[in-house]
Amino acid sequence: MATTNLSDYKPLNISNADEYSIGIVVSEWNDFVTYNLRNGAVETLKAEGIKEENIHIYYVPGAFELSFAAMKLCRSNKFAAVIAIGNVIRGETPHFEYVCSGVTQGIKDCNILTDTPAIFCVLTDDTKEQSIARSGGNLGNKGVEAAVTALKMIDFNTKVSL
Repeated sequence: MATTNLSDYKPLNISNADEYSIGIVVSEWNDFVTYNLRNGAVETLKAEGIKEENIHIYYVPGAFELSFAAMKLCRSNKFAAVIAIGNVIRGETPHFEYVCSGVTQGIKDCNILTDTPAIFCVLTDDTKEQSIARSGGNLGNKGVEAAVTALKMIDFNTKVSL
């Protein structure tokens, strides 16, 4: 098990960050985790120069619905990147595997079927405690990492065109 803060990063100092618009889709299921991830992502985007009015947050009921919403945002061509935030905690049935597989494939599809980077920020943990530790607890906040990844992928996307 990791024992270091996973969210440490050096400021990116993106010169034109204020020009980017970011879409964030957040699952309401396990909101005690997803809202912390959302807050970490938003705070990081703002710290990196994204204007608050350019951060657009949408909510869906659960993690499985993230794929649909993320694809809609990616296909809209309104966003430089889309971040999908969710949390699935393993239970006693195979439901965990089905949901995790579905949302993973859905976000992957956004990346290969559109030109908008879709960032996977879905915690898939065995316990509630693991999710809390990765959403602002002692292991950092994966929402911060998702925001940094979004900005790096925007930079990549602007430099590399096919």
